[in-house]
Amino acid sequence: MYLVLGASGSGRRLVVRDLIEGGLTEADRPSVLISTRESPDPADAGLPGLSRWEPLAGGGIDGVYPQDASHVFVIVDGTLDPVDQVESFKSWLGDRGRQVGVVLCVVDCQLAERHPKLFAWYEACIHFADIVLLNHREGVSNKWIAEFRAKFEDRFFPCLFEFVKDGKVKNPALVLAPVVRRMSHVFDEEEWVAVDEDEDEDSMEDGEETEMKQAVDPYLERRAGGSRFLQLPDIRDFLPRN
Repeated sequence: MYLVLGASGSGRRLVVRDLIEGGLTEADRPSVLISTRESPDPADAGLPGLSRWEPLAGGGIDGVYPQDASHVFVIVDGTLDPVDQVESFKSWLGDRGRQVGVVLCVVDCQLAERHPKLFAWYEACIHFADIVLLNHREGVSNKWIAEFRAKFEDRFFPCLFEFVKDGKVKNPALVLAPVVRRMSHVFDEEEWVAVDEDEDEDSMEDGEETEMKQAVDPYLERRAGGSRFLQLPDIRDFLPRN
């Protein structure tokens, strides 16, 4: 299962169509799920097994998982908070005995360059992503693109950066390969850490057990009142008005 992050209008559906046409075989049975809130797109005509899922008020997903599909591409709602949707889809898939294989993030370089405040939004998406696809690069300077990548590569983000040109990637098979390269472990097995990670093991008394707690992804961590510690910009404030 492929989870596709990114802003509305960033060309995600065209990219998914290219990945299906260039990276899968005739024997494969792909299916694509798109939010009911996303407007129709000309690329929809080339998406096999297209169906819609609906984001529920207060969180949650209403949709049918295509049981007979060999490859499922879920395109998140590009007008809503990506972290909320990561959390919702983890629960939705878990209830159906499914797991996320690869997380893709399509970056609208024109949008990101035009609105520097959106870096925090893309930073969150890339935190969860195995593959980052740089799209809509027309008119964007090579210097900006290099600096954008460097902000993650200098921090040793393991995700792979690839360019998109005319809605196509150079190597679809590489993008679709089920290789985990993401910073986040939210889709992996539960991770446990010591309650006091700074405590020196040598200072513990004999027989004393270390108290453990389940690790929480920094983007999913909430305050006592329910709000997240890490707040993201509202992507709707930066998208073009129709």
